[in-house]
Amino acid sequence: MPTELTEERIREITGQFADAARRALAAGFEVVEVHGAHGYLIGEFLSPHSNRRTDAYGGSFENRTRFALEVVDAVRAVWPEDLPVFFRVSATDWLEEGGWTADETVRFAALLREHGVDLLDVSSGGNGGPARIPVGPGYQVPFAARVKAETGLPVAAVGLITESAQAEKIVANGEADAVLLGRELLRDASWPRRAARELGAETHAPSQYAWAI
Repeated sequence: MPTELTEERIREITGQFADAARRALAAGFEVVEVHGAHGYLIGEFLSPHSNRRTDAYGGSFENRTRFALEVVDAVRAVWPEDLPVFFRVSATDWLEEGGWTADETVRFAALLREHGVDLLDVSSGGNGGPARIPVGPGYQVPFAARVKAETGLPVAAVGLITESAQAEKIVANGEADAVLLGRELLRDASWPRRAARELGAETHAPSQYAWAI
């Protein structure tokens, strides 16, 4: 069974996030993303479904978001100002009661913006159940659109976005500033090149690869 983290251990883990950001920078990465979604540790702190603490890290919205904001501050402190920090969030737990909600996500997004997050990667679910999730093409896009409209924080839409025209429409309509793909790129590693052809965009490849295009 999991045990409740001590505040000393919380501080240690916060420092480990900063250490990871330092290593990413040394390795040449130009973007870092703090994963606060899908029932992983930060997401567990955010949601009242999983956070049953009674100290400064549990109970109220301010307390439940404290760990996430401390991690963001630690990462932002070691990450260059001219390079972006993303944050991934589950916009809702999809629970009928007692879970993290879309309203809280909007409120949290405004705080993340104040703490130096450059883009919110808006997913959903993954923090226990039973949850009724209306899965379908682009089913999470409305959450991203709402955050963008109500906070002005740039957002990325994810979740069953598989076709080039679908992705283009999401960005063109202003529902999101970017579309991020996961499983579809595993199924089709050439998706970006195919999408470019379908949308009439120019692509360029190093001469070494030109014969294979």
